[in-house]
Amino acid sequence: MSLLDRSALAATVELVVDTTQTIGEIDLTRYALGQGGLSEKPMIAAHLDQLAQLQPRTIRLFVQEYFDLYPKPGRYHWDTLDHSIEAILATGARPLLCLCFKPRVLFPKIEQDVVHPTHYKDWEKLVFELVKHCNQRRRYGVEYWEVGNEPDIGEDGGCPYRFKPEDYVAYYTHTANAILRADPKARVGGPALAGYRSRLGDALIEHCAKGGAPLHFFSWHLYSNNPGQLRQSIKEVKAKLAKHLRLAGTETILDEWNMSLGNPVLTPAFQPAFVLETTHDFYEEGLARAAYYHVRDFFVDPSRFSPWMSARGTDFMAHWWNVMPQYDGLWDNQGRVRPAYYAFRLLSLIKGQKLAVSGTSGDVKAFAARNGSWNHVVFWNFPSPGPGEVVEAVVRFPKGQRGQFRFMKLDASAPVNNLAVIRQGSAGELEAQPVRTKLEPYDVDWIEIGQ
Repeated sequence: MSLLDRSALAATVELVVDTTQTIGEIDLTRYALGQGGLSEKPMIAAHLDQLAQLQPRTIRLFVQEYFDLYPKPGRYHWDTLDHSIEAILATGARPLLCLCFKPRVLFPKIEQDVVHPTHYKDWEKLVFELVKHCNQRRRYGVEYWEVGNEPDIGEDGGCPYRFKPEDYVAYYTHTANAILRADPKARVGGPALAGYRSRLGDALIEHCAKGGAPLHFFSWHLYSNNPGQLRQSIKEVKAKLAKHLRLAGTETILDEWNMSLGNPVLTPAFQPAFVLETTHDFYEEGLARAAYYHVRDFFVDPSRFSPWMSARGTDFMAHWWNVMPQYDGLWDNQGRVRPAYYAFRLLSLIKGQKLAVSGTSGDVKAFAARNGSWNHVVFWNFPSPGPGEVVEAVVRFPKGQRGQFRFMKLDASAPVNNLAVIRQGSAGELEAQPVRTKLEPYDVDWIEIGQ
């Protein structure tokens, strides 16, 4: 065989989808969404119907100081936060609440390194009342409560705390205990690390492994153009937890992730393919949950941050969100949808009975599921580091396949009609004329067959 023949074979894949039998359950909607801590307004409110189509199980929300939960000693204010929680519930998702607020009543000095309240008794009472309000008075059904956000970097992560490991462990313990007194069924965790290898995370694991506090989930963040780095973080976190029998049931949650924020890839097709590739790795590594950061880019009002964040921190937030170009959200700060939205739309279809797909390669991967009366196959070409190559893909189904089919491509560059129907007809014709397509690097394709 010549080198030319070998090259041709290397650029060809044949995907075989077995629709005759299922291989268990699959539901990728646990790899869901989050919204940045940018405003007390219900930032996702303009997109509730579109978000509902993605069927996210959870949407992470920052409980920041701009909600003004504790304006005076003994006085609580919940109404503003309620509006944002109710917007999440309107999508069909449940809130994952990240507690990162710092009331001036308990933290009179504006300083990210001042991390303990003047009185922990009053702090625990405030947290207790918040949980009671959400889950008893309003019956919001909040299950996941996260203690802090990026406490290893503080204001650079948009939050007013910057902890040393021993201080975070003490703060976490007080806060977790208050949450569980209010709702013994709650799931408590953290630390929502900016750097998953931080000593702060190690200290929390050691503390909880010795019985110092419950750790129902361990959470961290990662932004990278290389899905392999996110996959590696899961392996390392799971390995740390596996050393401790007491933490055998601890969930892993990567609740902020996206491509690199400092060096984003601006090729329109990259981000949706990146979403699929990374979610594939989440699934294979057994990640419990995830929250893509984020739903919508949003402008910051500096006057809402300056009462509790330093002048430097406020300036950083305003410049980052109001001046710097943003590429995070499923919608930009003008409310325009990005192609990544359609990647999550396709992932929402991979729910129900899992179908086997053979023939995938290092670059070409696929998900397939029977969802109600429809079989869905989503496949894509995400090249390993390097420019990648065009791959000739052939997709086959079992002999005698019944129903009607549609073959569609995600056109990330199209101003409208991003999901384009390429071919449709009777599924019976697929035996003699299988779906054939050229997958450019970062191409995403979808086939559905109605039973």
